This record gives sequence, C-alpha cells and structure tokens, in this order.
Amino acid sequence: MAAAFSSDGEAALRRELCAAVAAAPRNDLDGFYEMGRAAAFIRDGGFRKVALQFPDELLADAVEVAGQMEAATGAKMYVLGDTTYGSCCVDEVAAEHVGAEAVLHYGPACLSPCRKLPVLHIFGRQPLDVGRCTEAFRELYPEQQSCVVVLYDVVYAHAMGELEEQLCPEYPNIIFSRLVCGDPPGPTVPGEERKFGRQFLVEAAGGLQDYAMFYVGAEGLALTSFMLTWNCCPFSSFNPITGCGRRETLNVNRALMRRLYLVERARDASVVGILVGTLGVAGYLTVLQHLRQLLCRAGKRSYTLAVGKPNPAKLANFLEVDIFVLVACAQNSLLDSSDFYRPVVTPYELELACNPAREWTGNYLTDFRDLLPGACAHVELPPAVPAAEAVPDVSLITGKMCATHLCGPLTSQLPPSTTLACRDQTRALAEISPAASFLESRGWRGLEQQLGQTPVSKAVQGRRGIAIAYEDEGCEQ
Repeated sequence: MAAAFSSDGEAALRRELCAAVAAAPRNDLDGFYEMGRAAAFIRDGGFRKVALQFPDELLADAVEVAGQMEAATGAKMYVLGDTTYGSCCVDEVAAEHVGAEAVLHYGPACLSPCRKLPVLHIFGRQPLDVGRCTEAFRELYPEQQSCVVVLYDVVYAHAMGELEEQLCPEYPNIIFSRLVCGDPPGPTVPGEERKFGRQFLVEAAGGLQDYAMFYVGAEGLALTSFMLTWNCCPFSSFNPITGCGRRETLNVNRALMRRLYLVERARDASVVGILVGTLGVAGYLTVLQHLRQLLCRAGKRSYTLAVGKPNPAKLANFLEVDIFVLVACAQNSLLDSSDFYRPVVTPYELELACNPAREWTGNYLTDFRDLLPGACAHVELPPAVPAAEAVPDVSLITGKMCATHLCGPLTSQLPPSTTLACRDQTRALAEISPAASFLESRGWRGLEQQLGQTPVSKAVQGRRGIAIAYEDEGCEQ
C-alpha cells in the first residue's frame, strides 16, 4: 500500500512503462478516451486552456490525445508531466500553474470532490470479459437469493450495464453501485450508502450487514479501503486481468488490530507531523485546522509538513516527530508505514487517540470529510478539564502513566517562557519552542550546477587504499 505515494528511488530510475498496457488503447483512441464527450465538455464550457492529467501507464498516449483535442476544440491543451500527490486525485495545483480553466482527468480516480476547477473524469475503457465475470459470480454465489452489492473499479464502469443485464434476471437481490463524481445533491435517505464516489441503496430490513460485496477489479488500495470500511460484509472479487474470481482472504480483523495499534502510538506521541497529502480535495484546509485544534487540546505539539509524495527518506529528516498523520483522499489515506521510521496514521485514527468523546464502534472511516462539523460522523470535543482534575491514563504500549487528554489549551499547560523573538517590523513577540527552533534552522538543498562559478582543474591522483589506512597516511605522520 505504500506504493500509492512513495517508492524506492532506484526503482523509479529502473522502471519501464508496460508496453502492452500503454499501447492497448492506440487502436481506438476515440473510444478509449471518449474524445467526443471530452470535446463537448470543453466546447460547452467555453474553456480555452485545459490541463490533461494522465497516469504513468497512459502517458504514452498523451501527445496524440492532446493533439486531437486541440484540433477538435481549438483550445490549448497542457499535459501534466507529474502529479503533486497520488495520480487518482485531480492535481489542481499543477493545472493552475499554466492557468488552466478545466481539467480532463484520465484513468483510475478516487472521485474526491474538487475545490476550484471544473473536472471531467474519463476512466478509460479497460477490457472486461463479461461472460467470464458472470460465470465467476455464479460460482461464488450459487444461491440465487443471495444479497450482493456489486462494486467495481472505475475503469470497468463502461461494462457494468451489460453485467447487470446478465445477473439481475437470475439474482433478484443484487444491487449495482453507481459512480458519483463530486458531492451528490440532496441528503441521504435511510439505507443509502455514499462512500468512495459510489452510491447504492439497501432496502433490506437488516441493512448492509446482511449483504455480501462483489468487487470487479484488481487487488489494490481501493479494495483494501472497501474491506476496512464495510468490514461487516464478506468480500469476493473478480480480477479482469487474470480472469479469476475468489473469496477475499484478507484478515480484516488483523488489519484493524494493526490500525488500532497505531491509535495507541498516536496517544503516546508528543510531537505530531501533519502531512499534507492533497491540495485539491474539498475541505482539506478545514480538516487541517481541525487537526491542529484537536492536537492542541490534547497537549501535543503539531507541525504541518508539505513534502509532496511522502517516502521513508523524506520523513526520516524529521526525527523530532513521534508520529505523522496523513491528510489525503479516501483511497490514499491507508498508507502502509511499516518501512517508515515513524508510523503514519489517518485523521480518523488520530481522532480516536485524541478525542475521548469518539469511541470505536467497528466502523472504519477513511474519508476525512466525515469528521468535519456537519458531517455524518462528526463528534464534538468534550469540555476542557483543568489539569488538577485530570484523570491519569496508562499507556498500553509502554505501561507508563500519562496525563489524560483534553486538559485545556496547550498554552495553559506550559510554564512561562522567556524565549521571545521579534516576528515582524511591528515588534510582535512570539513564543518559540526548542523543537520549532531546531526545525526552522535546518535546511535541505539539492544538486546545483553552478555553471561558470567553479574553476576548471585537471584530474589529480587521489588517495589509494582503504579508508582505515590509506597508503600515504604513514608519510604524513
């Protein structure tokens, strides 16, 4: 799961695009990339500058698609060479660099609502053997009265109508989810589920817990997020690439135990780094402020870090941070931090650690927007407790006693500080913590060419031998 955001540097240098996948749509560019629908979107909106965002596996077609779109619409097309964060999210930041008025997002998408620019999602029509998928479904669910919800990767959305025609006459209790780009209008009705850009209605009296889930797509972050969120439902899947169906054997309970362990790590943390993993999903600024307030009330230091795509090497620079919380889209929030120097948790896990009013109910949330005020899962912070009345707590990891959470604002717990600094020309005084001073004093600089500034010199003979004893060290002594 860590591959969604980060990868080994050497692996990136050696990586080659899969020619079979990249060249697959070339025979039918119009159909695969839905050129007619995209051109109509641009003409109807009157856009003159449009950004085209491709994932790595489809980037080989970017030039040809951009040329045909310019010829069809007369608008200027800009291909985004790299995404700031995950490729499933719309990169509004890169699009604004060229003054784009709209974005055409190609390939897999998390369907998170955007803040500013109009977006048209073109998933790409990846091939799906509907007949084989139907056979796999019958093998997995031989009882025709089975209650099943069908979920699918967005790249197979074009084939769901045909699959529905094959299965609905045989299975009266089957439900096909629908894709929803952005926030659907109107409030939810009883039994309706709206998550991950999917929407479906369960009318059974027992609710969703009486249903099984059938996922059409390859194993990945989307399936993992679905299984953790709807952990009361048994899952099965059909992989269109291999043509095989199976019952998912991922031990959801063990995965949840791992996530709950990270919650305990977050409870013990004193310094928390808030990783900005998206600048395009609506509400990210609100959740950043919400997390800062939550950590302040819990008596923890917090620092907001914008490092692009996080990887172990980047985050290892912040040794003072005890744990990181990643603010990203619903699919990229579950970052596997086993290779990282410090754990990485989700906003929901941090709330479980720092908000005593929030209790574990068995429902796992990956969309940070569900935690915001007015959302379905928002829980208000309880009133602050004076430090003298705080109830001690015992860490389940170290066994040591620690203070309870929500003892009031952070500044009320700290002793008066004499470390003052002039912030600006108005002589405003600001308190500076030792950790903040240390982080501010550190800097990183990449390789600089410095053309014309370095004198040219001839190559000279260097030292010979090994580092423990060079051959010329004895002469110098």
